Amino acid sequence: MDFGFFESNPIFVKKTMIKIKSFVFSPFAENTYVLYDQTKEAVIIDPGCNTTEERETLKRFIETEGLKITKLLNTHCHIDHVLGNQFVKRTFEVKLYMHKLDLSNLESSKLISDVYGIKPYEPSEPDVFIDEGDTITFGESSLDILFVPGHAPGHVAFVCHPQKFTVSGDVLFKQSIGRTDFPGCSHQDLIESIKQKMFKLGDDYVVYCGHGPETTIGYEKKYNPFLN
Repeated sequence: MDFGFFESNPIFVKKTMIKIKSFVFSPFAENTYVLYDQTKEAVIIDPGCNTTEERETLKRFIETEGLKITKLLNTHCHIDHVLGNQFVKRTFEVKLYMHKLDLSNLESSKLISDVYGIKPYEPSEPDVFIDEGDTITFGESSLDILFVPGHAPGHVAFVCHPQKFTVSGDVLFKQSIGRTDFPGCSHQDLIESIKQKMFKLGDDYVVYCGHGPETTIGYEKKYNPFLN
């Protein structure tokens, strides 16, 4: 059999492909994400695991897949998105990356956990502050950062342009948007973040939300009642 060019001049281009594993944790039904590529290096975004069972579920997946966690990322620091921060930092010996404007939310998380009766709760400390224009790298992959305040003052979204997706926390949901009745929230800022940042990504970008199912930018432009 004649393979022509590929037989005599074998050129293979390895394409980086990020895989995404999601978990739904806690009574808040928060989406925790593990992103990894063929190098087995990975990042964890918004670990909402608080119970021993939830933490073991996350750890078991990482061990079974043979992943090396290199970074912990927070889209924002409301209590439901940071419940597992310290567990991840301690277990995988990684640094926490977040936006400095959400530091007040992270610092108040212990008080909020007491209000909701969440026990035990382990506070966490930030290690690296990130902002729009920065890039998060792991393995052969990278994520660009968008600053999208409104639901939280220091809210960011992580974007993979080659694969056209974003892990965007509580900014945009399927036919809904993030709440703006918490301290530090701004409805006007949230709408501007969605229309001026998220909607500029392109209609075919997949949005992995902080709660509920994924959606696309194009779908939300057409069917989101809060944005039409």
